Amino acid sequence: MDTQKVEALWTHLHWLNVLAAQGTFTAAAARLGVSKAAVSQRIAELERAAGVVLVQRTTRSVRFTEAGRQLVDDTRQDFERIAASFASVREMADVVRGTVRVTAPVAFARQQLVPRLAEFARAYPEVRVQLELSDRLSSIASEGFDLAIRHSAHVPDTHVAWKLCDTRSVIVATHAYLKQRGVPRTPAELAAHDCLYYPRPVGSGVWSFEKAGRRTERSRVNVTVNGPLSANNSEALRDAALEDLGIALLPDFTAQAALRAGKLAVLLDAWRPVGAFAPHLHVVRPHGVQVARAVKSFIDFLRQTFKDGFPLD
Repeated sequence: MDTQKVEALWTHLHWLNVLAAQGTFTAAAARLGVSKAAVSQRIAELERAAGVVLVQRTTRSVRFTEAGRQLVDDTRQDFERIAASFASVREMADVVRGTVRVTAPVAFARQQLVPRLAEFARAYPEVRVQLELSDRLSSIASEGFDLAIRHSAHVPDTHVAWKLCDTRSVIVATHAYLKQRGVPRTPAELAAHDCLYYPRPVGSGVWSFEKAGRRTERSRVNVTVNGPLSANNSEALRDAALEDLGIALLPDFTAQAALRAGKLAVLLDAWRPVGAFAPHLHVVRPHGVQVARAVKSFIDFLRQTFKDGFPLD
């Protein structure tokens, strides 16, 4: 094949490398910003030009043939060098521009992140943020995300992570509910109340507490709770509590606005709920990737914005 014909296939080779990195046609298409059909067509054209099958397709994944794997292995470093060189050149520009793909927990994103994105957009008008709201712990690199915000105690060693802030869990209810049913003074009294809980693990209605200032297994108190609603979304639990349906256990970032407005009250101040929600928020990116200025700028924005956590008063 002459040089001109090979040059015409450079884009095809790049898309083959992206497919190998992402693992599926759907993820590769999302990463490239094109349709799944377009990726499939380019790979088919490359196979016809090479005269050999490069990718064996299944309904859910792809498997590279020996020829396909060799082609990817032989060209990967070249495309990585091209990407790094281009990113380096773009760093010389005065204006930060590009796209940042982010996945974040639903409740946190709706309550805290989205209301603050206008501030980021004004500071960086040439940056586009693609935000996926999901409580599913997606694979960042394989699904084409630049960053993930995780509400977790720990993050994998395979990723670079920064702690945004500490979070805490709170027991809350409306004044109307408490006036009708009374105020619980100890965790044990919750067993006599309608409680709204996150079913984790599935079906579990056990809340754990430690005496404030003590962090030992000996001081832990477990209470089996019941109520009219369990839900796997803290916003849903908060909204049910606001309708006077019962006492809810919520992360601070979900309860913050309602507490500040006086619509909910914090209960059991002398006790600290443990184990229901993670104690930290992190921003995470994959190891070993060239980090664009747009991504760096968004990380800096997140760290500055949420450094003080979520004060409740």
